[in-house]
Amino acid sequence: MSKIAISLCGEGRGHATRIGTLIEHLEADHDLLIYTSADAFEMLSRRFATDHPRVRIVEIPGIVFQYTAGRLDVMRSIAAGLDYQARQLGPLVDRMLDELDSFGAELAVVDFEPALPRAAGRRGIPLVSVDHQHFLLAYDLDALPWTLQWNAWFMSRAVWLYVSEAADTVVSAFFRPPLRRGWEHVVQVGPLLRREIRTAAPRDDGFIVSYVRRHTPFSAIEALADCGLPVRVYGLGQREPVARVSFHAIDERRFVEDLACCRAVVAAAGNQLIGEALHLGKPMLLLPERAHAEQLMNSHFLSAMGCGAFALLEEVTRDRVRSFVDEAGRFAPALAALAGRMDGAAEVLRVIGHRLGFDGRAARRPGNGPRPPGPRASAREDAPDRTR
Repeated sequence: MSKIAISLCGEGRGHATRIGTLIEHLEADHDLLIYTSADAFEMLSRRFATDHPRVRIVEIPGIVFQYTAGRLDVMRSIAAGLDYQARQLGPLVDRMLDELDSFGAELAVVDFEPALPRAAGRRGIPLVSVDHQHFLLAYDLDALPWTLQWNAWFMSRAVWLYVSEAADTVVSAFFRPPLRRGWEHVVQVGPLLRREIRTAAPRDDGFIVSYVRRHTPFSAIEALADCGLPVRVYGLGQREPVARVSFHAIDERRFVEDLACCRAVVAAAGNQLIGEALHLGKPMLLLPERAHAEQLMNSHFLSAMGCGAFALLEEVTRDRVRSFVDEAGRFAPALAALAGRMDGAAEVLRVIGHRLGFDGRAARRPGNGPRPPGPRASAREDAPDRTR
């Protein structure tokens, strides 16, 4: 029995789904103190509200993406992040120091949240990083267009600032290219899948499932409405239907049922949802936002795997959606090779168990890899000669 502190980014639902899966596996044997904000706080608080006596969910301030006129505003998001670091991060770390002492934390686990790593470091608590974003530092991204490679370099600065030292670094992603030279210690796993996904029995009931972000333009809904099949949309709340498009409030049980029983998925390009859809063998049309580089990267990787296609959210048309629906069968061979094989939870639990095995307080290893390469460095030159 150990005491584990966990923190996670509150933006969106992917981080919360990933950490929620870890909680499922850990709560029987460990006391868990969870720090998060925004969407993730709401989701986890609801999910673990009752009959989970060893799980405590604590709300903290967190960084939130900023939108202008319904579009991701990169500069405002960067400014908000800098303001958060200047005004809120220091006091939050001080608060966590006292709470970690009171809790008696023996291990810290972080999913792209900056305060807990700093507090854990000051208390000498070993840290395990489990997130998707570290792919920006650790993965060979030469297969991406050069504009996205540059974006990856720029975004990797934030990842480095969030978690600069960890005893173990785990990257959870639906794709698995080679690691860069010097990052061979990174553990590559698939998405962490919740119990409902792992036990679902996929079938095709002849409808489309769509999960979109709250700033999705109405033009994208119009494109869905004429795809030739009923469409069930999550993420925009309940509202009046538009043609054959129905809108549903977030309900985890119903969403998983619909995901398992749909013919295909048209959705935002989040890593977690893509992994769940692949596990269930569902072809995907991803709708990345033009300014959301990580979603664009995910979209390129999915397309390269032969398991789906993508179109920019701001530009998707009825013809593009209908073409995807009509040709969804062409993705079946690639999907068959991955269906039922995506879950990375067991490997993450092995890493956590190994770290706890050092009498609950492993010596903290400084550093989690080399400093990332400069913007002009070739990822291919840094990559070891290895295959997937």
